[in-house]
Order: sequence, then C-alpha cells, then structure tokens
Amino acid sequence: MISMSQSSVGGSATKNMVLRLDPALADRLRLVAEVEGRSISDVAREAVAALVEERRTDKRFQALLEENLARHSEALRLLRDDTVTPHPAAAGGSA
Repeated sequence: MISMSQSSVGGSATKNMVLRLDPALADRLRLVAEVEGRSISDVAREAVAALVEERRTDKRFQALLEENLARHSEALRLLRDDTVTPHPAAAGGSA
C-alpha cells in the first residue's frame, strides 16, 4: 500500500508516501542510510529515481506500457460507443 500526501518544504513541493517494506529489507535500507550518513528517505528517493530511470529504457517495460495503452484505448472506445445496445436487465427489462 502506498499512501500519498503533498507538502511544501523550503519552497520545494514534495509528496509524502507511506511505503511498507519487508522487515529485513527495511533493516538493510536503514543500515545503508546510516553508513552513508544520509536519511532513509534520501536513500529511498535515490533508489526509486534509479528504478524509474532504468524503466525508461527497459524494452520489456516499454512493451508492457504499449499493451496497457492499447487495452485502455480499447476500453475508452467501448465506453464512448453510443451504438452498443444495453443488456435488457441493465435497461430495466427482464432477462
């Protein structure tokens, strides 16, 4: 689960997120931050930024994105199509 809220700190807009991690991963993240003398948030931001940047050139991710776009495009087309006849039960009739 990710919960988000927005705030402005020092003139810079940020989004606060609640991130649930496996306890062992959370411990390793805390250790990395401690050793590097950084905050856990800073290390997590760096990791997320690296992942997002990696996905921008990932062919498998790009293919998934294209599949999602095609699926959503088709769904929008169907929702906008006025020629579809509603099912009798949906139109208030009997089945």
